[in-house]
Amino acid sequence: MDFKNFLYGAAYYYEYLPYDRLDEDIKMMKDANINVVRIGESTWSTYEPQEGVFDFSKLDKVVNAMQKAGINVIIGTPTYAIPTWMAKAYPEVLLTDKTGKHQYGSRQIIDITNPTFRSFSERIIRKMIERTVHNPAVIGFQVDNETKHFDTSSENVYLAFEKWLKKKFNGDLDKLNHAYGLDYWSNRINAWEDFPPINSTINGSLGTAFEAFKRTLVTDFLTWQVNIVNEYKRSDQFVTNNFDFEWRKQSFGLNADSNHFEVSKPFDVTAVDVYHPTQDHLTGTEIAFCGDVARSTKDKNYIVMETEAQAFRHWVPYPGQLTLQAFSHIASGANMISYWHWHSVHNSYETYWKGLLGHDFRPNPVYNEAKTIGKKLNEIGSNFLNTKKKNRVAFVVSNQALSAVDWFPYKNTIFDKTGEHQYNDVLRSYYDPLYRLNVEADILQIGDPRITNKNYDFLIVPMLYSATDEQLEQLNQFIKNGGNVLYSFRSGYTNQDVKARTDVQPALISKSVGAEYELFVEPNRNYGTDQPEKDVTISGSKELSGIDQQPVKYWMELLTPTTGKALATYDHPYWGKYAAITENQYGNGNAFYAGSYLNQQSITELYQYILKKIGLWTTRQEQEFPIINKQLVTSDNSVLDFYFNYSNQEQTVKYCSKTGQSILNDLSEKEGDSFTLKPWGLQVFRAEN
Repeated sequence: MDFKNFLYGAAYYYEYLPYDRLDEDIKMMKDANINVVRIGESTWSTYEPQEGVFDFSKLDKVVNAMQKAGINVIIGTPTYAIPTWMAKAYPEVLLTDKTGKHQYGSRQIIDITNPTFRSFSERIIRKMIERTVHNPAVIGFQVDNETKHFDTSSENVYLAFEKWLKKKFNGDLDKLNHAYGLDYWSNRINAWEDFPPINSTINGSLGTAFEAFKRTLVTDFLTWQVNIVNEYKRSDQFVTNNFDFEWRKQSFGLNADSNHFEVSKPFDVTAVDVYHPTQDHLTGTEIAFCGDVARSTKDKNYIVMETEAQAFRHWVPYPGQLTLQAFSHIASGANMISYWHWHSVHNSYETYWKGLLGHDFRPNPVYNEAKTIGKKLNEIGSNFLNTKKKNRVAFVVSNQALSAVDWFPYKNTIFDKTGEHQYNDVLRSYYDPLYRLNVEADILQIGDPRITNKNYDFLIVPMLYSATDEQLEQLNQFIKNGGNVLYSFRSGYTNQDVKARTDVQPALISKSVGAEYELFVEPNRNYGTDQPEKDVTISGSKELSGIDQQPVKYWMELLTPTTGKALATYDHPYWGKYAAITENQYGNGNAFYAGSYLNQQSITELYQYILKKIGLWTTRQEQEFPIINKQLVTSDNSVLDFYFNYSNQEQTVKYCSKTGQSILNDLSEKEGDSFTLKPWGLQVFRAEN
């Protein structure tokens, strides 16, 4: 979809207020140039206090008041938190997972496949949409919120999984048993009626398949809601969701419980929430990573449906940081920024996750800075609408590999299935240093048809542990046709069913990688003892001398180059003859392979070598963090050149485009000129490249 106006707003919960202050809130919103609110997604029990008894008076009041004030509204369907009466009368809707049956209390404790839950959901959705769709203030609808499968494992989910497997294997149990290796420990299934519970399985192939199936439940659930809304919505209204990411006290990596690339397909626009550290730890990395995922799902601008205002006491932004964050979202392709939330709630679980306004509702430094952002966006926001990126670099990621690595982790013992998604550690270990080198990248799932030499010069493939032959051959062909690929360790090891390939590793990609290995070892030479860690280090060739004496961790593949060459070797009395990093020319392109978990310095040095070799190193890469430089291509094919200072020190910056005129003030620069950025400051130029 194309955006007509830049949207700046907040989630608004009139239902949570300790007293009625709707008029005062709207006045303060208008003062801050807030032009959109999201409402309704959390208050099913207010709108349907008893089964079949509806009270939309508060919803009506807010929508009508916003319409009168000229503030846009996004209606959220309230299906992620059910009323008490439903849990009491219909306990079958409550989630059953590995821990058993959930009790009522929290949100997201429902089985999203349950027919009773679906029936009640459809009714409340239709009533809310019918009531609001014709109001001109309503510009869109958010279906559900932060949707995941929640590890649902009810009987109907098991039956649906069996049906899914029957389709996958054409009803042939012999094929299923062979694909998943179920003869092991007498796990073989000889009749469909004997199909065992999956939550207790020890078989990683079957367990990973169950995770893949459960992700399809999320896609099905949200597509079902989209189809309902589409029956009503006007042509000028959109439908979206609010995707979140793996949570590690902040937005961190790919969501294991929802494939955002697949589930985004029925939406008009992708929406995400992004939460990250601030104060001394604000780097912009999470904003960039989450934005790159969101933008890449549809190759279009996206919505930040939620991001922090005051948030936690350790996230209250320093002066200037809220502005820096807002423009960082914009530089990644956001056409809407919405804070969670307008006012801090006065009761319950999130009392101290604070919004733009505190508990006293008074103007405060964060709100006052939001006012300056709103004023500026009101003046220049149209510059950022419907922009594009022209990135020549992409990460190739995989939810399938993520789940497979959960079953076969590289940290600690391989027998410990982990709840921590170690795949994301590898992904971020490669993403973060590239971001700091000011190389912008898209993020695509494996097999995406956009992975072509026409679109990209350089692909980064973190730990593609499970993949089909066709997916690996797509990457081989990309290299052969002149592209460049960097693989991390464990790539190519198993097929799509998480069955270890019988080829010499890294299996099908060995021919392009130009190296192979038979042994992988633990780099901590004191592993399994009470002694301090003693990690193996590596030594680089003359091209990579900057990585000398850098440690490697967790996993070491003892690589032997075949047609390729070693870029680094291990410092070890026995493993020293093996390569740690290799390079190989294959056809018209190059493959690079890192056989161990490298630290940030080593990956940065490797990137510098590759980018210079393949012609992607420019003056922008010579800017050192905390300076971050991003670009957008506007609808009229001009370029917006963003410069950010992620530090509390003034920084001198070199201008990298031919010429540029600031859209924030009267500053003009030409290539090579220097200008200063204040602590946590930024500058945006309309540039000529």
